[in-house]
Amino acid sequence: MTQPAVAALIVPPLFNGPPGSANGGYFSGALAALLPGAPASAVVTLRKPPPLGIPLHATVTDAGGVTLHHGDVLVGEAAPAALAGFGTPEPVPFETAKAAEQSYRGLARHPFPGCFVCGTQRGGAAGLHLFAGEASGHDGLHACTWTPDAALADVADADLADGDLRRPDRPEADGASVRPEFVWAALDCPGAWTIDLETRDVVLGRITARVLGVPSVGEPCVVTARLIAQDGRKHTTCTALYGRDGRLLGEAEALWIELPPRT
Repeated sequence: MTQPAVAALIVPPLFNGPPGSANGGYFSGALAALLPGAPASAVVTLRKPPPLGIPLHATVTDAGGVTLHHGDVLVGEAAPAALAGFGTPEPVPFETAKAAEQSYRGLARHPFPGCFVCGTQRGGAAGLHLFAGEASGHDGLHACTWTPDAALADVADADLADGDLRRPDRPEADGASVRPEFVWAALDCPGAWTIDLETRDVVLGRITARVLGVPSVGEPCVVTARLIAQDGRKHTTCTALYGRDGRLLGEAEALWIELPPRT
């Protein structure tokens, strides 16, 4: 028998992926944060596109996982889980990752240009702006840089609820840490761009992540990613996030599902 609901998770519209739904990485990190006991690593499966700005009801299961529903519809589920061990993409120097951004495929064609993590058309809205491209001389490795700004600091839950991360009355966030949800987000989209997206669109189906630490505001970080396997409409990728001193902050393995061709 399942336990009573433990929380009502609301994903603010700011954290969108495809139009009208949450960014898969941010959503997965927020759902994983509800797991009892704060496991070292977790798997999140997306069953339906997570809606934005409305309460989603989380329930702890007898097995120690969490399910998330919108009414009677199962939106996602999380559970403690270890990485499968496909390999951790290696780090590259910050300058190499910066140069790789020039080959970011999303600059030519982007299926979801408003995406919070990798969108090229965010306008003035906060975003991660992670533009992973192939790193020269690294045999298929993709990389990009990430320097978290104050809008992504360890802000209060009330700020996340209304999506207002740039209020002028917020204290300066120098030295503050980034919330773990944003580490999950950073480990998400760069993996997708290792897939040939010139003629196809993919969405996140499942992600397993291990967060070892969180970067500070203003810390220059590097994200690297590799394509591991393709099987029909399913694509498997690995990503890693490295901090200023090259330390591994987090890594993830993701399963991407190719959408039917646009008509």
